[in-house]
Amino acid sequence: MVEWDIRKLRILRTLREQGTVTATAEALRMTPSAVSQQLTNLAKQVGVPLLKAQGRRVRLTDAALLVLRHAEAVFEQLERADAELAAHLRGEVGEVRVGAFSTAVPALVVPAVRALRDSAPGVKVRVREAEAGEAYELLAAGEVDLALSLAAQAPVVGDGRFTRVQLLADPLDVALPRGHELAGVPGLRLADLAGEPWIFGGSGPWSDITRGACEAAGFTPRQGHSAAGWTAILAMVEAGMGVALVPRMAAVGRGGVVMRELGADRPVRHVVAAVRRGSEAGVVVGRVLGALEGVAAGVG
Repeated sequence: MVEWDIRKLRILRTLREQGTVTATAEALRMTPSAVSQQLTNLAKQVGVPLLKAQGRRVRLTDAALLVLRHAEAVFEQLERADAELAAHLRGEVGEVRVGAFSTAVPALVVPAVRALRDSAPGVKVRVREAEAGEAYELLAAGEVDLALSLAAQAPVVGDGRFTRVQLLADPLDVALPRGHELAGVPGLRLADLAGEPWIFGGSGPWSDITRGACEAAGFTPRQGHSAAGWTAILAMVEAGMGVALVPRMAAVGRGGVVMRELGADRPVRHVVAAVRRGSEAGVVVGRVLGALEGVAAGVG
């Protein structure tokens, strides 16, 4: 019977995700030679080839994929064991590291932390702000315990490494300069703004969301200016330089900006939380997830 080595299996799984030995070594803080040696030893242990050269990259063999399919169940069970052991040893005491995108920190994470101070004072939350996609890279690498991001940047539902929780559908409102001819028009639709110059980032999730929402409304937005921060975007709107879609969670009042809800074609962005599969059974992680869901219910 094969003596399975969890550490080597984790290296094999990381290689599947990263694609190259060099990237795997960087992700695991190892040397490429150490990664190669561990994988060679694993192949000897299981008695089948696990890797096949493909140009400068390596490809996992069918046998390696079979091994990983069974290993995922082992990883999940180990997460559950860690969670239950922590609950047994510490009860309601523990720390949860949360990776969250910028607007989720003040809108969701901070209110959840405040709520936990009263309901579970032994639960500590350590926050790390991260871009939407980066939060899941941190989660997969074990550098955070819970990731908050947008559904468009989240792992697919079928990804066996994670458990996803839908938190809320955050409406997108349109920001118009005060005095704009459409600022007071009832029943404003996104399509009514097809001829306006739009302000959004040149790339990244918010660019994709803005373009996707406008295209769903029947037009391609003409980008007048590029900006990523809400302070800069709203300042340009206030100056009459264009219009912008702004998530309600991120809206910051400015005297010269009118925020308008859109009609039937109102777009939304979906905010999700994810943990490594199995860890949701832990008391402390469950407390933080519950607090986030409670805040999200109030926001929605």
